[in-house]
Amino acid sequence: MGFFSDLGKKTSETTGKIARETKLKMKINENKGKIEDIYEEIGKKVYEKHIREENIDIKTDLAEECSKLDALSKEIEDARLEILKLNQKKLCSKCSAEIEAGAVFCPKCGEKQTAEPTIKEEALEKLENAEIPPEKKEEAEAVKEDLKEEKQENE
Repeated sequence: MGFFSDLGKKTSETTGKIARETKLKMKINENKGKIEDIYEEIGKKVYEKHIREENIDIKTDLAEECSKLDALSKEIEDARLEILKLNQKKLCSKCSAEIEAGAVFCPKCGEKQTAEPTIKEEALEKLENAEIPPEKKEEAEAVKEDLKEEKQENE
């Protein structure tokens, strides 16, 4: 029974990962569409200024659209990085190539990669910085100790 239980759990995890990745890709495509709409709006504004023979002051005339572009671009990049993380990959710190999450060197450019904190290390940091209710303090301390022990074993 353990085999089938493990198989079911693994299948469930994989399905969840695929669903999350699909949602992120849909969000990326949606944001790309919004960016195209903003580009079109910028083009219209620039052309209207040209027709009226007015000067274009990007700071004032296009600031709102540019800030929307910045926000959408950030969302796209965050989603892209999350997809990489789901697939246990990351970007090279030098050439931005997709590489395995645990890679010490980039196979494309040879750059030494900095070690990123593991999920358990991130959890430990969050747990140490969190406000824990008194009734959960003992349980939280036990989890902290387990995470610290695992971290020491891996070093």
